[in-house]
Amino acid sequence: MRFGTAAEGSNVGQEGIDQLRDDVARLASAYPQRPLPELLGELAELQDVTLGLLEGRQRPRETAELYLLAGVLSGMLAKASHDLGDPRSAMTQARTAFICADNIDHDGLKAWTSGLRSMISYWAGRPNDAVRYAQQGGDAAAATHGTASVWLPAQEARGWGLLGDADRCRAAIQRAQEARERVEHDELDDLGGIMTFPVPRQLYYAADASIWLPGAEEETEQQAEAAIDAYLRAEDLDRSFSDEAGARADLALARAVQNDVEGAAEALSDVLDLPVTQRIEGIVTSVKRVHRLLSEPRLQGPAASNLQQEIEAYARTPAAAALPPGR
Repeated sequence: MRFGTAAEGSNVGQEGIDQLRDDVARLASAYPQRPLPELLGELAELQDVTLGLLEGRQRPRETAELYLLAGVLSGMLAKASHDLGDPRSAMTQARTAFICADNIDHDGLKAWTSGLRSMISYWAGRPNDAVRYAQQGGDAAAATHGTASVWLPAQEARGWGLLGDADRCRAAIQRAQEARERVEHDELDDLGGIMTFPVPRQLYYAADASIWLPGAEEETEQQAEAAIDAYLRAEDLDRSFSDEAGARADLALARAVQNDVEGAAEALSDVLDLPVTQRIEGIVTSVKRVHRLLSEPRLQGPAASNLQQEIEAYARTPAAAALPPGR
């Protein structure tokens, strides 16, 4: 009798879980399109609520759903920490997301969090870790075939590009294309937004991987232009201001390498017009790559100097500066 009474008890009902899932899906869809300061408070609050519920007692199926939502929220907060220039906090949140996935043996979430940890490592300048995390998620991705199975080799390609391994970089880009043909949307893809990996983002990743390879400037320019065009044609739910900005920065870099400073400035014009609230870490880092290249003597001149000054003014005030005090 005591067991039956305890087993029947739950601190959350299906209605409450459904509400949490709806809120998580709304934030996942909003994340690639809205400024981070508008979302951060609600993300943190929802994570706190979900983790608090997990400290209580519920039926096994409800526990599994809560772990999934807690993992997704922790993953989004990992991305938020990364976007604010805090890779250490980002990796802590990402590990929490992976633990949630591992506790319920959720292949889709394990694959997605592997891609997340790879991405954080890439932008933190740790390409070997980026490759390792991307490869670690391979078995889980093969078991689910969600779009995370495309993200992992695409992200691995960026790691190989940063390491200067052209053969492995291009092989990973090809594996991402092959994985796209086998995609079957899973429940993470159903959440949309940041939890899925659409074609325009895949094209941007190919450009961002190729930009590191000597002699691949024309290839990168074509890939970046294809990514930008895909974003301009994409459905609203597949749009991402940050990845589109990254593709434009790669286009600018490819043009500058080919001595086309005016073309680089044109490619960066929309990026440099982004408001402070959208100047997240990845965008600022990408723009700074162009700034460093423009310092080469062969590119010196009024056009390069003007563009460098614009970039310096832009990078001076990142998105973290727009957060309320104490957050």
